[in-house]
Amino acid sequence: MKANTKEPSVAKPVQSIEQAAVRFAGDSGDGMQLCGTQLTTSSAIFGNDISTFPDFPAEIRAPAGSLAGVSGFQINFSSHEIHTPGDRVSALIALNPAALRTNVEDVFDGGIIIVNEDSFDKGRLKQAGYDSNPLEDESLSKYKVYKVPISKLTRAALKDSPLRAKQVDRCKNFFALGLVYWLYGRSMDSTLQWISSKFAKNVDVVDANTKALKAGYFFGETCEFFTHQFKVPKATLPPGKYRKIGGNEALAIGLVAAAELSGKTLFYGSYPITPASDILHALSRRKNFGVKTFQAEDEIAAMSSIIGAAFAGNLGVTGTSGPGLALKAEAIGLGVMTELPLVIVNVQRGGPSTGLPTKTEQSDLLQALYGRNGECQVCIIAPASPSDCFDIAIEACRIAMKFMTPVIILSDGYIANGEEPWLIPEIESLPKIEVKHPEGGNGQDFMPYERNADLARPWALPGTPGLQHRIGGLEKEDLTGNVCYDPENHERMIRLRAKKIATIALDIPELTVLGPEQGDLLVLGWGGTSGAIRSAVERVQSSGHSVAAAHLRYLNPFPANLEAVLRRYKKVLIPELNTGQLRRVIRGELMMDTIGFNKIKGKPFLISEIEGRIMEVLSEGSGQ
Repeated sequence: MKANTKEPSVAKPVQSIEQAAVRFAGDSGDGMQLCGTQLTTSSAIFGNDISTFPDFPAEIRAPAGSLAGVSGFQINFSSHEIHTPGDRVSALIALNPAALRTNVEDVFDGGIIIVNEDSFDKGRLKQAGYDSNPLEDESLSKYKVYKVPISKLTRAALKDSPLRAKQVDRCKNFFALGLVYWLYGRSMDSTLQWISSKFAKNVDVVDANTKALKAGYFFGETCEFFTHQFKVPKATLPPGKYRKIGGNEALAIGLVAAAELSGKTLFYGSYPITPASDILHALSRRKNFGVKTFQAEDEIAAMSSIIGAAFAGNLGVTGTSGPGLALKAEAIGLGVMTELPLVIVNVQRGGPSTGLPTKTEQSDLLQALYGRNGECQVCIIAPASPSDCFDIAIEACRIAMKFMTPVIILSDGYIANGEEPWLIPEIESLPKIEVKHPEGGNGQDFMPYERNADLARPWALPGTPGLQHRIGGLEKEDLTGNVCYDPENHERMIRLRAKKIATIALDIPELTVLGPEQGDLLVLGWGGTSGAIRSAVERVQSSGHSVAAAHLRYLNPFPANLEAVLRRYKKVLIPELNTGQLRRVIRGELMMDTIGFNKIKGKPFLISEIEGRIMEVLSEGSGQ
């Protein structure tokens, strides 16, 4: 039988809704990330706006059925522009009791819960901490609960498959996915094509996954307790060619683009670390663009390798997370002293130490600013969303090569793993990156630390006749670059390097505001808080309140007009996934008090959380 993926053969009422937030949850080996990715692709092809939030367990091999081993993937697909994966979940698909227990509180009252009732046996209920079966007591009464024997139905659909029993059971995620496809009127076509391509070398696996997907779809179509479907119409987005993209992938593509725009070879030296490793994986597949990747033995070697690459005239980039940035600190100082163009990507995660390696946080701002010995200024910028990572990668490379300085990109786990539609830019619209190297001289008059109008020293390539010069971590004599211990020279060089970073403020865009140019409250954010802040502010604005939002992509130096913008509002609220690091920096740099709103739970802000805090601040000001 051939699946009709366009219109169901058994007509059921269709309810039109503006958006839906669907979350798959199960053991880390249940293929929840795969289900979420496939639903994301199908929704993007359909034309919805999308935003995703994969949630990985921190334990590599947590026991099956345990709370620590739950893996989840949430996708919000919509008929209008959205900026977050959604606050509350419309439909939760839980494949075991642990998945239900860890996710049920995120489902809105009246929301859908689909469970694999086959997994709710005494042993797994106890393992998940349940004293009684939630499918039989009244604890889930405020939800629409659908008990589906997913495991049994999958086995029945594959009863003629030559696969072993364990392999058959692995196909239950495709049954669940097929059921969700029917429930929300999604086409199976893209997933069927993916299955055929992914498992092309194993016909039995292709057949099993295909049958499981269709079985789930037809179960929804024919069973009696699913009485209707939901329809989320296409979104109206700016015209152009789109694709879905994740933050780490966008960073990788942006780095390749920057290398092409500057005519440089991209050298990416890195040590694998969650959640930055995917950048190394993505760049290792770009050899057709001349990209060179090096998996170093440790973080120190990785950072040192890109210094050598930059000295030789390449675009030197490394990627890491907070613990790795700590190990790279000394070599970043060497990059500052030698004044070479380097880009360091820090995909932030929960800390300290190993902390929460798969969870998001914004706790490395102070580390990026001050986590090195000596007076050691670097430029720091941060993307606002997964697709913005493409632009921020190009911008980091442009600044590094124009000002001859290390640049740190502060991404985070939420941005790195999330996905959204990306309007593929025209090549002509990308910024120009001009790189000039000094030509050969007579060896007598070349000054390796002579500066141009941007205070950048010349990028002299080794081996160029007449451009021999010293390199290393000892203090340089102004102009000549010779080793110099003179106290006056040391202070002059410290101030010159700091002034060069400050000069970048004249080369970057001014801070813009969403909403009134002045008023009662400005909500200021950076990094992955962008979507939640914007959505919350738009909600409050629709109620008639004088509230605006601004988002910082440049954290060192700040945009030149930052202080002027902040002082136009009676109060400034700064939501951060830390204890208030940007707030501390603004107080120290601008002598301004702001209001903090902080969350350190390894989870991103909900729109409702920021909206609630905004209303609290406004009511405090009005005396209500």
